[in-house]
Amino acid sequence: MFRKFLFLTQILKYLTLIKIFNFIIGYKSYLFSRKKILFGNLFIPWFISVEPSNFCQLECPECPVGINQRKKGTLFEETLFHKTIDDIKNKVIHIIFYFQGEPLLNRKLPAMIKYAHDAGIFTSTSTNGQALNSERAKELVLSGLDKLIFSIDGTTQEVYEKYRKGGSLERVKNAVLHINHWKKELKSTTPFVEIQFIVFGTNQHQMNEMKQLAKTLNADRLAFKSAQIYDFENGSELITSISKYSRYKKTESGKYEIKNKLHNHCQRLWSGAVINVNGDILPCCFDKNADHSFGNLNEKSFKSIINGENSTSFRHSILTNRKQHEICRNCTEK
Repeated sequence: MFRKFLFLTQILKYLTLIKIFNFIIGYKSYLFSRKKILFGNLFIPWFISVEPSNFCQLECPECPVGINQRKKGTLFEETLFHKTIDDIKNKVIHIIFYFQGEPLLNRKLPAMIKYAHDAGIFTSTSTNGQALNSERAKELVLSGLDKLIFSIDGTTQEVYEKYRKGGSLERVKNAVLHINHWKKELKSTTPFVEIQFIVFGTNQHQMNEMKQLAKTLNADRLAFKSAQIYDFENGSELITSISKYSRYKKTESGKYEIKNKLHNHCQRLWSGAVINVNGDILPCCFDKNADHSFGNLNEKSFKSIINGENSTSFRHSILTNRKQHEICRNCTEK
């Protein structure tokens, strides 16, 4: 409970009157849009996802990067990052340094986090932990990173690697210990350490064991998450039988369908946005292939793009017929 209280106070310290007002305007715009009333677009999403790198060491079967076995790729350009932060820092509350690739493969990640932190923005990232040694852990703690999510989807190597193919369970456990060591050494309350366990049919029997492992690793929080499966209609061994953690349900025909009824609205389009490694601004994390880019930061500012014609048109299309977009048909956002 005390850890959660510290985490809450950590978030609150980033709030300003301008950020609160921007949040209210954005949320009000969303609420009015559900009633088909336009309320203007002059706001900035309160959280942004930035992709530090678009490649990874692992070959996770439901990840586009893992499927394509992308071992090399592109890194987010530091100058462009600084320019973007300077443009949005007065209104954005939270930056998530993650989209598709493994963030820690960008050696400049700690410097990027520090730049956002010094600009008064809450920062978080998610990692598979494979590249996080003691030196990198110290850099992350010193960067001012507020929250760090470790993906650990099994308590034994055999189960863990059924999804995190090419990964080492021992290595990611050591990564958590490295972070906690440097938090203690540097007398830092951050980053808040969360272990994320995606519940699959292949690992659901280890959920209780995961609770014990999280305690052993002294994690601040353990989160059980549902899995996105691309070819879910025909079923998959990765779909869990635990209804609470499954995005899908089996129909009378034997096929699977998504539980979400996909109403013609989506708060995510008002509250957040994604910037991929190339500088494209995307509607959300489901647009893996950047099919709906609103514009590129190398050509225009974030503010002009997010309030521009492309973004406005996409929001309106969601309000008219959300199912027309492929990226929405496997989405859990209500």
